[in-house]
Amino acid sequence: MAMATLRVQSGGFSSVLSSSSVRLLRSQCVRRVAVQQLRIHARTEFSIESPYGPQVADAVKALRPEFEDVDTLVAVNLNRVIKAYANARVGSHHFSGTTGYGHNDAGGREALDQAFAEIVGAEAAIVRSQFFSGTHAIACALYAALRPGGELLAVAGAPYDTLEEVIGLRGSAGEGSLKEFGVSYREVPLAEDGGLDWHKLSQAVKPETQCALIQRSCGYSWRKTLTVAEIQRAIELIKAQNPDCVIVVDNCYGEFVEAIEPTAVGADLMAGSLIKNPGGTIAPCGGYVAGKSKWVQAAAARLCAPGIGMSAGSTPGDVMRLLFQGLFLAPQMVGESIKGTLLVAEVMAAEGFDCRPAPRVRRNDIIQAVQLGSRDRLLAFCRAVQKNCPVGSYIQPVAGATAGYESEVVFADGTFIDGSTSEVSCDGPLREPFVVFCQGGTHWTHWALALEGVVQALRQLK
Repeated sequence: MAMATLRVQSGGFSSVLSSSSVRLLRSQCVRRVAVQQLRIHARTEFSIESPYGPQVADAVKALRPEFEDVDTLVAVNLNRVIKAYANARVGSHHFSGTTGYGHNDAGGREALDQAFAEIVGAEAAIVRSQFFSGTHAIACALYAALRPGGELLAVAGAPYDTLEEVIGLRGSAGEGSLKEFGVSYREVPLAEDGGLDWHKLSQAVKPETQCALIQRSCGYSWRKTLTVAEIQRAIELIKAQNPDCVIVVDNCYGEFVEAIEPTAVGADLMAGSLIKNPGGTIAPCGGYVAGKSKWVQAAAARLCAPGIGMSAGSTPGDVMRLLFQGLFLAPQMVGESIKGTLLVAEVMAAEGFDCRPAPRVRRNDIIQAVQLGSRDRLLAFCRAVQKNCPVGSYIQPVAGATAGYESEVVFADGTFIDGSTSEVSCDGPLREPFVVFCQGGTHWTHWALALEGVVQALRQLK
C-alpha cells in the first residue's frame, strides 16, 4: 500500500512528511490547544476577588521588594534557631512537664535555656513561665544588678510606663521599689532627632552608676527604636567610663527583628516577654533573662529565692511544649509582624498621618507608631482594629486606667493569648499627641484586612 505523504514548505525549503508524522503533528496541536483552554478555564474558574480596597492593594504591590527582604531575614534567624535546637539535642521527652518543685523535668528547662542562650549569643539564659510579663523579667534583671547606694542610669530617655513604679518614680509606696531600697535614678534625655544623645552619654556615667538601662524599643515615646549597632556603641561608651557598670537591655519587641541580639554585642543582661516576639504567638505566658552567667543567676534568684536559682520550678507539659514550639516559630511570626508594620506605615502615610518609622524604612522592632492627633481618632482606630480581631470582635474598646500606666490607655487586642502583642493588636495612651502603637500579626494579610476598616473610620472623622 502506498504511504500517504504531505509536502510542507517553509523558508524556501520543502520537505515531505509521512502520514504518521502528520498524525503526530495533529495530536501535538490538539494537546497544545487543550492545555491553553485549561489555563484560560483555570484563570476564570479559580480567580479570587481581592478583599482589599485600592489603597491597601496598591500598598501591597509597592512593598513586594521589602517583603522579600523580610523573608531573607526570617531564613537567617530560623537557621540560628534550628542549629541551637540541634546543639541542645531537643527531643520530645523535654515536653513532659513537671509538678511540685519541678525537679524531674527530663532536662527540659536546661535544654530550653541552652538553646535560647545560643540563639541570642549569651552565656546563659533563664526562660520560664513564672515570669508574669516583660516588666517582671526586666525588674528581675534590674534587682540583680543594683544594690543600696547605687545608681540606675536610663540612657535612652524616660523608660516605658510600667517600669516607673519599679524604679520608684511614682506610686507603689511600701511595695519595694528600687528607690525604697536606696537606689538613685537619673536619665539621659534623647537627642533632638529622637535618638541617643551620644555627647551627653559619653559623660553621663559615674563611679556610683551600678547599672545602665537601655530600652531598645520606642515604647510609648515618639522616638527612634535603637538598632543593635547603636546599642553596641552605647555599651562601649558606658564601659569606657565605668567597666563595672552592668548594662541591662529592655529587649521587648526587638527579638528576631535583626540577625543579632544585644547580648551578642556586650550587654550584660537583656530581658523580655514570651507573649511578645520570642513566643511565636503560641507561648501562653512567661518571659526570659539572658546574658552573662553571673547576672543571669542573680536574676533567677530574684525570680525565686537565693539558693534556688535556676534548678527548680514546675511547668506543665503542654506549656513546656508551647515554649519550645513558640521559640521555633518566632522568626517567622516576627517577619509577618514586620511586614504588617510596613503596610500600616504605607497606608497611613498615604492618608496624611505622620508615621514612625516612616514608610519603607528598615524596622528595628515590631512597633509602628502613627500620630493621629486627637482622642476621637485614636479611639476610632482601635475600634476598627478590634472589629477584625478573631476574639472579642464585638467588644468596643474604651479608654481606662490600667495597672502600671500613668495615663488612660485604650487597647485593641482580641487575641488568643491575653495581652499578646505578637498577634494583631494596637494601643495608645490618651494623651497628646494621641499616638497609636501597632504591633503583631500571624500574617501581614490580617493587618491588610484591618486597615480597610481603619481607613474608613478615620475618613468619617475628617
